[in-house]
Parts: sequence; C-alpha cells; structure tokens
Amino acid sequence: MGLGGCIILIAVGAILTFATDWHMQGVNLDVVGLILMAVGIIGVATFSSIARRRRVMVPPTAVVEEDRHRHRDGYTDGYGM
Repeated sequence: MGLGGCIILIAVGAILTFATDWHMQGVNLDVVGLILMAVGIIGVATFSSIARRRRVMVPPTAVVEEDRHRHRDGYTDGYGM
C-alpha cells in the first residue's frame, strides 16, 4: 500500500467518524472510522521511514582508471604495441 492508499484510509475513516450519523446494529461506525484512521497514520509513518532510508545517499566510491596502454617506441595513442 502506497502513500495514496494510506491517505484514502485516513479520509474514509474521518468520514465514517465525523461526517456520518448512520446507526448499524452490531457495528459502531465511529470505532471503525478510528481504526481506519489509525491504520492510515501507521501506513504513512511506515512509508515515510522506508522512503527516507531509500533517499540516504551512499558516498561515491573512487574511480580508478587503469593505464592500459604502455608507451613504447614513441607511440602514445596505443597503436603499435
């Protein structure tokens, strides 16, 4: 579940908790909304911590170029070895 899914869970939970006045027998929609908001907040926190770890940059390693061509007999372009 990505960041968008977590935000949708928070929004649906807030709608169920604060914007509805339905009364279903055996189901408390306020508690269901609070649970959905809690799961969404936990998902956002998890997603942001994972994204922060991915953004940590590893220091670049030094690039060492090898001298493949030996300079012999006046040739400097590598031909005539």
